[in-house]
Amino acid sequence: MSTDLTIARIQEGFELLHDWEQRYQFIIDLGAKLPPMDESAKSDDNRVHGCMSLVWISARGDADTAAIALQGDSETATIKGIVAILITLYSGRRAAEIADIDADAVFAQLGLFDHLSPTRHVGVYAMVEHIKRIAAAADGRQAAARDGVGTAAQAPGSASARPAELRSA
Repeated sequence: MSTDLTIARIQEGFELLHDWEQRYQFIIDLGAKLPPMDESAKSDDNRVHGCMSLVWISARGDADTAAIALQGDSETATIKGIVAILITLYSGRRAAEIADIDADAVFAQLGLFDHLSPTRHVGVYAMVEHIKRIAAAADGRQAAARDGVGTAAQAPGSASARPAELRSA
């Protein structure tokens, strides 16, 4: 997917297309442009539970900038396009920014919630919550690596990733 894709450009694309059949095709095209997700990243930890389709979204933190890079995939073309929209919205931001983004407002601007089935609507919420959770976890791993506490591979909250004074508590 092009690095210059923004939510504003997606909004422009939606405004140029006057019917929802064309907009759905645009969403499918966005998904088709996602970079392929490494099969090893399609783990249960990265699977979005709560979606009817199989969806995976992973996060990787940049220790220098604290930005979170997201990668995603789905077995369903339309949902893969929704994943592309969410990755465009959230990727490249810090975990605190990700936590504050109102995806509902963006989806309302795009008119998506008026045209998604209730089950897909629930799936979008599951994807947003998953992104916020994995971004916070990636941010915690980055902080631990920067502070020399644990390693980037340790999960936040694990005994070895916590300071010694908290491990004994």
